Amino acid sequence: MQQSSTLLSAPMKTASLLCVAALAAASTSEAAPQQYDIKNRRIEPRQTLAGALHDAQLPDAQVEAVIAALEGVFDFRKSRVGDQFRLVMRNGELDFFDYRQSTVDEWQVRRDGEKYVGSKRSIEVEKQVSLVSLEISTSLYDATLAAGEDPSIGLVLSDVFAWDIDFYRDVRKGDRAKALVEKFVSKGRVLRYGEVLAATYEGGLVGNKRVFRYVLPNGEANFFQEDGASAKKTFLKSPLKYAHVTSSFGSRYHPVLQYVKNHNGVDYGTPIGTPVWAVADGTVVSASYAGAAGNMVVLRHSNGMETQYMHLSRFGDGVRTGTRVRQKQVIAYSGNTGRSTGPHLHFGLKRGGTYANPLTQKFPRADPLPKELTGDFLAKAHDMAQQLDAVSVAAVAGQAAPPPAAVK
Repeated sequence: MQQSSTLLSAPMKTASLLCVAALAAASTSEAAPQQYDIKNRRIEPRQTLAGALHDAQLPDAQVEAVIAALEGVFDFRKSRVGDQFRLVMRNGELDFFDYRQSTVDEWQVRRDGEKYVGSKRSIEVEKQVSLVSLEISTSLYDATLAAGEDPSIGLVLSDVFAWDIDFYRDVRKGDRAKALVEKFVSKGRVLRYGEVLAATYEGGLVGNKRVFRYVLPNGEANFFQEDGASAKKTFLKSPLKYAHVTSSFGSRYHPVLQYVKNHNGVDYGTPIGTPVWAVADGTVVSASYAGAAGNMVVLRHSNGMETQYMHLSRFGDGVRTGTRVRQKQVIAYSGNTGRSTGPHLHFGLKRGGTYANPLTQKFPRADPLPKELTGDFLAKAHDMAQQLDAVSVAAVAGQAAPPPAAVK
């Protein structure tokens, strides 16, 4: 029996050893480190997404798989220069693809077994209403940084006060600004600013300005002063949100022609590609190349007024002879075309066919609020004013204490 037992145990021991060896091999295989390679890239000029993937040395089959996974999810025609993407490779195979256009526009492709699945990433965005307070020591831009705000709030404010304040020429040290403004926030980070609901500016040169957003019955939103008078004027103070005057109206020594010559307009120094907006509603008289003026747009306005925008790099979408444009519509982009010594915008203004100094003109305000809406507006403006004057306000949309809504 002992012999028999011994004979039977030999194959059992062999099998046991084989099992242990197999388990050890499996354990060793599972513990083998995964090889990851991460590539971060951008879309370059004249490059398609597929081309960018090929340039990142992604195998052809996987390029095709990524493009197929994004079909119907991402519009490839909207791929832009500068868009960022990331490739995560595992053991030489694509494991994850991430494509980003902005903080809220992201797409991804994940590996699911033997196939790839594309989707747009869902990002939770929260709307808040906050009081932004700025005190200017050097510039509006620096004031936004000192207040811990994104500099884009300066553009928002320059838009609101565009009829009364030139934020390059009129700003003085010690000026103060406040705005009750919507903020779109994700994970505690401000993605962008929304509508300004109310704003005030206390300036050493321009005095005190206070405006409130009010939505008219037809759905159009405008800004009005506390008494119901329109904050809007027939003409803006400047054709640019931000720019500095490099040459004023009047006689000057011409830098190219080298003699004293009348300068029938104002020159604003600004980088090429800066948006140029129409200072008033009007009709495009011409939008073409005009010799020394370079690319030029001429607008005809009411009451015999005409404005000219010269040395442009390109024209705005749909801007051509005979088209109607609205105040604040982007009609072109600044440039350095024609007889020009550097990037700038020449802005000219004619009254009754004669050139006038754009910086000294006084323009009337638009029509005031209709009388039947005045009572409703005044009541809501009063509430908004109290919030503007509060030490701080920050409410989240949808909570028990609702945020101040746009005046309607």
